[in-house]
Formats: sequence, C-alpha cells, structure tokens
Amino acid sequence: MKQLFFVLLFIAGISACAPSDKNMNIPDTTPVTGFELDRYLGTWYEIARFPHSFEKNLVGVTATYSMKDNGMVKVVNAGYKNTLDGKHKTATGKAKFAGDRDTGYLKVSFFLFFYGDYKIIKLDMEHYQWALVGSSTSNYLWILGREPQMDEDIYQNLLNEAVSRGYDLSNLEKVPQKNTSP
Repeated sequence: MKQLFFVLLFIAGISACAPSDKNMNIPDTTPVTGFELDRYLGTWYEIARFPHSFEKNLVGVTATYSMKDNGMVKVVNAGYKNTLDGKHKTATGKAKFAGDRDTGYLKVSFFLFFYGDYKIIKLDMEHYQWALVGSSTSNYLWILGREPQMDEDIYQNLLNEAVSRGYDLSNLEKVPQKNTSP
C-alpha cells in the first residue's frame, strides 16, 4: 500500500510537468521574488487544494520542509486516511530551486529524478504565515497556512488572488484539519 502511495505521487509529479489537453487556459503562475527559504522551512497545513488521486481521502494534511545535508530540501507530506483519526500516511521527497534562490520556484520529487513544479505564487512576505502554491498548469493549486485553520479574510483574499491569476476554483476543496485551539 505504501508503494502505491509513492507511485501515485510519482505520477502526479510527472503530470505536473505536462500541459493538460482539457485545460489550455494556463493561469499566471509567476512565483514570488524576495523569497527566503529559511523562513519557509517548517510545517505548513493544507487549507484547501484541487483534488488529485495522490491525496484522495486524505485529511489533516501537512507538508514539512527541512534542509538536507546536501543543500536540498527534505519534503515530508503527511495526512490521515478518511478521518482525522484515520491511518497516518506519509511520503518523503526532496526539493531544489528551479532557478534563483530568491524566487519561490522549486522542483519537487517523490520518486527518483522525476520532478514537478512547485511555484509559490503568493506569500505572506512579512511573517510567512500563508502561501498560495501552484504549478505550471492550472491543475494544481494549494492554499497553505502555518496553523490548521485560516482567518476567513485571508482565505478569501487568497481565493481572489487565484481567480485574478486565471484559476477556475470550481473544484477547490477545503481540507479538514484538527483544531488546535483550547
């Protein structure tokens, strides 16, 4: 089962690199500049996403980024199957810059040397508390936050940003997260 999870992540990585015939409207996925990797490291909660087979039925999803000794970024994606008390699933990958280190554009791989685009297209540049992440196609979009719940005004602003960049949000789904409030 774990191998199937990794294979699905691999397929997703490949498909992120190729344009989709069914959706030729490519949104503006220009990544942020002035990006600081050290501030981006740590855990991010998946607030909303476009559905994909590699995340099917996963809730409570997080992505944790840390530095590897070789200068690459370790990526650990984790979530729970079906419910927040479900079986815990993880996938470990790696990321590298696609270009300049001050641009929020990484290449991420969960299988060998097959990389998919990871473009941080909007980011809280002051506090690094939220991010809007896309790819090179309109098929991938994530809203990430440092906390499991996001302020509704921030969430709406990120939705508006995605629409203004050309994303169709009709398939966007919110991701259930555990509430860490007392």
